[in-house]
Amino acid sequence: MTEHEAIGLFKCLSDKSRLQILKSLAIEDMYVERLAERLGISAPTLSFHLKKLADAGAVTSYKSQYYMMYSLNKEVFEVSILDILNEESDEAEAQVRRDAQYRQKVINAFFEYGKLKSIPAQRKKERIVLEVIADAFEYDRIYSEREVNIIIADFHADFCTIRRDMKGEGLMDRDKNGYWRVK
Repeated sequence: MTEHEAIGLFKCLSDKSRLQILKSLAIEDMYVERLAERLGISAPTLSFHLKKLADAGAVTSYKSQYYMMYSLNKEVFEVSILDILNEESDEAEAQVRRDAQYRQKVINAFFEYGKLKSIPAQRKKERIVLEVIADAFEYDRIYSEREVNIIIADFHADFCTIRRDMKGEGLMDRDKNGYWRVK
């Protein structure tokens, strides 16, 4: 189910009358007059709601003798909310672009000539700054504490805070042998 289809379905489900129609059709297929009488609404009003439900893909119709029968499209409701949320958004590229622009804005605000001007107070901004500093470290290499301090000192004088925060953010780890960049 696409994002657009999901939005249409959710809008459709936000109406009490339409939800009652779906509950009735879950029991059995029905024609307009019978469904209208069962729900206590007029046939034209019911037809309006059925049109909305059909446009959203929630109901289907078929001809049976003299009547147009409506049935619940169960396949639409077998899709889980997580499936819809995991579906790639129509906005995915724009979101990635906005994230990159925000990241660059933070980097430009806190770095000058490759040096960190100050450690950001906001955690999300600090994370971006720490990721930039972490790029100075190679993967699959163990660094002594002194080496880590020298590399971080190239960015900012408070290497102890930055080293601790990099470990806290999961960008680096350590044991008795030294520090390494976490993948």
